[in-house]
Amino acid sequence: MPYSPTSLFTLARHWIAPNIQQFRSTKQPLLWVLALAAGVATATAAILFRMGIGAVQWPWIGTMSERVASAAAALPAWIIIAGPVAGGLIVGLFLTYLQPGRRANGIADVIEARLGAGPGLGFRAGMGSAFVSMVSLGSGASAGREGPVVHLGATVSNAICSVFSLPASARRTLIACGVAGAISASFNTPIAGILFAHEVILRHYALSALTPITIASVSGAVISRLWFGDDAAFIVPPYQITSYWEFPAFALLGIVCALVAILFQFALIGTDWVARNVPMKLWMRPVVGGAIVGAIGVAFPQVLGVGYQATDQALHQELPLILLITLICAKTAATAITLASRFGGGVVAPSLYLGAMTGGAFGIIAAAVFPDMASSHGLYAILGMGAVAAAVLGAPISTAVMVFELTGGYTLAVALLLSVSLAYGITQAIHGRSYFHWQLEMRGVVIQDGLHRHLVRTVHVRNFVTAFGPDDAPPDAEALETMVKLSAEDTLEKALRTFDAEGLRRIIVVDPKKAGAPIGWAEHVNALAYFNSALIATSVEEHR
Repeated sequence: MPYSPTSLFTLARHWIAPNIQQFRSTKQPLLWVLALAAGVATATAAILFRMGIGAVQWPWIGTMSERVASAAAALPAWIIIAGPVAGGLIVGLFLTYLQPGRRANGIADVIEARLGAGPGLGFRAGMGSAFVSMVSLGSGASAGREGPVVHLGATVSNAICSVFSLPASARRTLIACGVAGAISASFNTPIAGILFAHEVILRHYALSALTPITIASVSGAVISRLWFGDDAAFIVPPYQITSYWEFPAFALLGIVCALVAILFQFALIGTDWVARNVPMKLWMRPVVGGAIVGAIGVAFPQVLGVGYQATDQALHQELPLILLITLICAKTAATAITLASRFGGGVVAPSLYLGAMTGGAFGIIAAAVFPDMASSHGLYAILGMGAVAAAVLGAPISTAVMVFELTGGYTLAVALLLSVSLAYGITQAIHGRSYFHWQLEMRGVVIQDGLHRHLVRTVHVRNFVTAFGPDDAPPDAEALETMVKLSAEDTLEKALRTFDAEGLRRIIVVDPKKAGAPIGWAEHVNALAYFNSALIATSVEEHR
């Protein structure tokens, strides 16, 4: 029997109405508008941040451009050392007396905030961190600007969140929007910005998050292009693969890049451990670190600041083999000392730098061994740039796409994917985690074992405690002494282990902030129900 227009309309209404209701209940219309605002605001903040670096840089070396190495090479040695030392003094005093947490923040803090496991993205701390990083990079500290910009973008997005009443999932998505806008504006790579936000921050690909994150990334790229022009962060000459017989060389390059990435992470971790075990006032740490970095910069000015001039030179085949190899060592040391000394900055640009040097050196050697078959070492520099960065950042997909966008084409796709995947896989086999996840584990935030392990360590008994009822009086002090107790600050993991060990269905809960006074009961069934509901909510968010 054919359907009447009325019945077809009713059928369509019953089909569409629940979807519209779901769309509205998750605040998607508002989220799309806020994503646009986050993208524009983040790109604007990124532009101001770069201008701030230039403003700090100009009195020191006389230029606001990326050509720090050329400008520094023409200066006396004492000026090259004085710049990082003076910047270190400003940074040290600011961290000691003004900065919440007494350190600059970065991408690891954004991941921690997305997990809800840390202090969050406070506006004051975010602005202070941006100032510390701006002074650090402008005065010659050897680090990257993208990590601070990502944190700044997430901070701006979080500030926008605080004005509106949004569900927890929407707040996490908006933080990812700020990250996407920051990456897109920094590198002029909107697709990589979208993927980086999913791969590193959200750690899943939810369809509900795709549209707002795309809006933020595209708007960030548009604002960046209006200011800086259409060129990407690096001007990459056109290259092509000479022969498919080179693929064993591309695989070998991935292995070499893995070695560089592994040693770079060990240098960061080891130098940080040494710095923590050297007794020294906080304000003195960046001063001493600045003097060491400045001394390295006297011999190798290419390591100072973000280092994009040297990266460009490697891509354009302008550096000799010995210098390329030397700069790998010098940049690794300078960056490790910079970050261990509490300067602000990130590891994205140094990873790209080390990859370009590694690939360039590998390409020169390959051309000497197989002169009729090897492509130019500029091509190997591009591949190395993606391979080392993917291994250090733990972001193989977004890093590979970033290199695609930087090169303006996909002709190198197969070679790049091979090098990136091998470098990433080998580094994971040795370290088992990215640099950001190592930073989180130093704070007790472990996410490598899966969401369930993270939840039992971050959910506390206070989240599921049941208050005493009118017919359920709290025990007196004498009875309390003999009872098994849980603190309101204990983790869900400890609570479940205690339930299992004692064989009890409920345990008294005391508040350490109230001299151990009893405040209610922890029910075994409630603990399990809270844990299961949190897992279900996360699964729904990831698949919606």
